[in-house]
Amino acid sequence: MNTQTLLQPIQHFLYCQTPEAWIIEARKPENLPLLLTDHLVCELKAALTATWLIRKYVADKPSGEAILDWLKPYEAFVYREMPDPDFIRAHKGLSRPVTTATDYAWAGELVEKMMLLIKEELHHFYQVWEIMQQRGIAYQKMTASRYAKSLMREVTTHEPMTLVDKLICGAYIEARSCERFAALAPYLDPELEKFYTSLLRSEARHYQDYLHLAQQIADFDISARVQAIGRAEAILITSPDPELRFHSGCPIYL
Repeated sequence: MNTQTLLQPIQHFLYCQTPEAWIIEARKPENLPLLLTDHLVCELKAALTATWLIRKYVADKPSGEAILDWLKPYEAFVYREMPDPDFIRAHKGLSRPVTTATDYAWAGELVEKMMLLIKEELHHFYQVWEIMQQRGIAYQKMTASRYAKSLMREVTTHEPMTLVDKLICGAYIEARSCERFAALAPYLDPELEKFYTSLLRSEARHYQDYLHLAQQIADFDISARVQAIGRAEAILITSPDPELRFHSGCPIYL
């Protein structure tokens, strides 16, 4: 499958394309350390979101605690700036099966899809960190973008709609990541272009997995919620934004 064929469903799903102004700003060499650092953190946040879904809705307590333990080295590095742990060894520990504590028909599929997502996002985390090390880019904490937090304001506050909406938000975040990787890749050096192109297939599958789970869990047509959250996501992407991040809006010249 070529890149354009892969991107067609995502471009149809999203309510807007990335503004040209974002691409112009993001492709500047001086902004590469910022974007790589933000990308690193985004990969961890994606894994944490999937972990939260498993622990909140399906896993028994020992399984939930085991998943948290798996992510501790990554969290310690990103949020507490502890020395670089052995990420490869930590990644190899992601092997214990998750025991479900519910009888939801969709519980097994949620665990399967989210565990695969966790493993892939943490693998991507290590790949970004490796690139940063090779280029002499030290990790430094930065403020989070408004994107995910603002998108989550669209989530309904009662179940099962809370879960359905969170899954739809997850689908948009993954779809936007895929679209942005593809938009930026042609303007990067050959190594980074190859890397970001290599991420497209998994990001495209992640958005489909989130959307499939949302429809499976809901006992109604979710298209109205998909549309509402999609429109909110597009506003965040096209409206002025004072910070440049991987999921930021239209840059404001400072």
